[in-house]
Amino acid sequence: MTMSISSTALPLPIAELIRDGAVLPAHPLALDESGRLDAVRQRALTRYYLDAGAGGVAVGVHTTQFAIREHGLYEQVLRIAAETTRDWADRPAALVAGVTGATDQALAEAVTARDLGYHAALLNVAALRESPESEVLAHCRRVAEVMPIIGFALLPEVGGFHLSYEFWRAFAELDNVVAIKMAPFDRYRTLDIVRAVIDAGATERITLYTGNDDHIVLDLVTPFALCRADGSKVTARVKGGLLGHWSVWTRRAVELLDRIHALPDGAPVPADLLALDSLITDANGAVYDAHNAFRGCIPGCLEVLRRQGLVRDVRCLDPAEQLSPGQAAQIDRVVQRYPDLTDDAFVEANLKRWLSDDGASIDLVA
Repeated sequence: MTMSISSTALPLPIAELIRDGAVLPAHPLALDESGRLDAVRQRALTRYYLDAGAGGVAVGVHTTQFAIREHGLYEQVLRIAAETTRDWADRPAALVAGVTGATDQALAEAVTARDLGYHAALLNVAALRESPESEVLAHCRRVAEVMPIIGFALLPEVGGFHLSYEFWRAFAELDNVVAIKMAPFDRYRTLDIVRAVIDAGATERITLYTGNDDHIVLDLVTPFALCRADGSKVTARVKGGLLGHWSVWTRRAVELLDRIHALPDGAPVPADLLALDSLITDANGAVYDAHNAFRGCIPGCLEVLRRQGLVRDVRCLDPAEQLSPGQAAQIDRVVQRYPDLTDDAFVEANLKRWLSDDGASIDLVA
């Protein structure tokens, strides 16, 4: 028997937040010019996301840099985000921890995250890419015994691998699965996951989140109306996004999702909203370095945040991870052409308070 999202699995306000759909930025790592963790700006980033209206943060994920584990920073980075969220937010905010590695490592990370107050684990199974899917499923089941999990379909270009419809059908029946982040950057494989959740009868229990940074708006506005084997038609919706792209210009992402959520069921989608899909995809192509197989995706996010003053540098833990040639110019281009996609004025008005120790006593500037 599958377990529904309930107060026994998650605090009820967090369960409702995840189920309704939220903006969950994939939290970057702030380093100083010497390559050390910049705790002040790490905290400022979390404050920015919360004040921008995000439903929470995802920490220890790809955008945070997987190498935090090798550098002994996993617990420290998770702790900063958890403590900042509890101190800063005056509303429920979801804390999602990236959990990766073979089963022993994944279980240890899940215990660490749970003990720090994280609500769910975004489970990256890339370390099991050579294993049979039955072993990957068993791995997921073990981690779900520690805390609620969010499935993660990660594209191969950034270290993931594709899993079959059959895997996702079985995954959707596991106890304590609360959501799935779909990030294969592939329409066919995205549909496989939607179909698997529908066929498992899990659309009310498992919330679909887009991680398809190349297709954000259309994922969120599309009614996925698919037929089960008995011929009955079921419509599933992608309710929110857990995205590296939403680690930048987050205020605009929140406004976008709020607008989509406000659309009545069955109402026509305004043409200008549909048109945003291509604009946001173009902007993402620059930030995420799409034409160079996403090699500069993390530095690209950091470059946007650096220009806003939220981080000092685009430095990554891996010195080879840098902006690609011409990527900065592409970011210049999209910022110039699509200024309405940026939230530079919002950041400028509030940056000082996010960087300060007494910022909580200063009114937020809209």
